Amino acid sequence: MTQEKLSLEWQTLQNQFDSYEKYSLMIKLSAVLLTAIALLTQLPTLIAMALIGVLWLQDGIWKTFQGRFEQRLLAIEAEIRALGATTDCQFNSAYLAQANSGGALIAEYVKQSLRPTVMYPYVALEALIIVAALLIG
Repeated sequence: MTQEKLSLEWQTLQNQFDSYEKYSLMIKLSAVLLTAIALLTQLPTLIAMALIGVLWLQDGIWKTFQGRFEQRLLAIEAEIRALGATTDCQFNSAYLAQANSGGALIAEYVKQSLRPTVMYPYVALEALIIVAALLIG
């Protein structure tokens, strides 16, 4: 594959990678809004924590998929550096070749959910719900 084609694929994937970051932020903002609603309506603590937990795990799943873009982007960058590689755009093939299933996929989701950039708002929101429950009830 030519450097021009590799560059075109890289640009396309990089745009997608960046858009996933925006949606991850939307999930986080939804969790903040949900926390505010839960506190204002005095939603039961366990229900509020469970709902925030679902958003946290969804963010981890989202970041897992974004990570697959990253893996391909890194491979393309290596090919561009080498300038001798002759492979076509293989994003989907590369994804299918390394796609996890079952327990390995769940472990990958949990791993992504525990990254500091994913978990930071959720830990604070869960703590806020607990503190509010202790003060109110």
